[in-house]
Amino acid sequence: MESRNNKFVGGNRYGGPRTPKEDKMEMIFGLRPIIEAMLAGKVLEKIFVQKGARNATTDELLDLAKKHDVPVASVPVEKLNNLTRKNHQGAVALISAITYMPLDEIVTSLFEKGKSPLLLILDRITDVRNFGSIARNAECMGVDAIVIPSRGGAQINADAIKTSAGALHLVPVCREPNLKNTIDYLKDYGVQIVACTEKTEHNLTDNTVDFVGPTAIIMGSEEDGISPEYLKRADARLRIPLLGQIGSLNVSVATGIILYEAMSHRLRESGYSSQNDF
Repeated sequence: MESRNNKFVGGNRYGGPRTPKEDKMEMIFGLRPIIEAMLAGKVLEKIFVQKGARNATTDELLDLAKKHDVPVASVPVEKLNNLTRKNHQGAVALISAITYMPLDEIVTSLFEKGKSPLLLILDRITDVRNFGSIARNAECMGVDAIVIPSRGGAQINADAIKTSAGALHLVPVCREPNLKNTIDYLKDYGVQIVACTEKTEHNLTDNTVDFVGPTAIIMGSEEDGISPEYLKRADARLRIPLLGQIGSLNVSVATGIILYEAMSHRLRESGYSSQNDF
């Protein structure tokens, strides 16, 4: 029988994803209205386009979506009919509940102010409630920005906002089209990449990583953890030691643990000793 002291958890097996609830998000329907919304600067969470329906207006919409990094899903007409009973003309868009921020501007601004960035990269976190809880953790632990992929992550809807206790209106969220390129960009900027994963022998409690410097922490998906292409780019890999028999944590709980460790390093460095000192 495996010893209770030999079980660890990191970036995967956190619990199954939930299906995002599109009906809790505001919608725009119709090809031209969606195009005009993007041209007017409206932030869209996702666009659903009827599979097989292509014309000049559809092509214009797709080109704009690519330019604005808006995820597009090609779906059967039944999916669109389930979203709205109105004349959707083969396209429905979900309006984002937040405004996404450019990561490069955030990082540059932090360095210019003499601050050491603490970033959180989420690789395919699909459960909206997990995502909301993670955002709440991030706000409480001093994270400067949350980085998510344009595709494959949870939709930021009413459930996510509610679960975050409003944190998603406080912590900047950056939606990136290619996390691999984003990680490479951060590394070039001098930000260390720390992966929370069980695929390592290094424990979070070993104090082998200094979180005081510019740091980006990667948390992996509920299903299979951090993608291999991101994992191999990490400067450090850490796992969270567990003593129980279950052997895994929910991703929001795991995120809270590693962010607390990062916050502790930074508070000690700043000489923090009590609430009044902060």
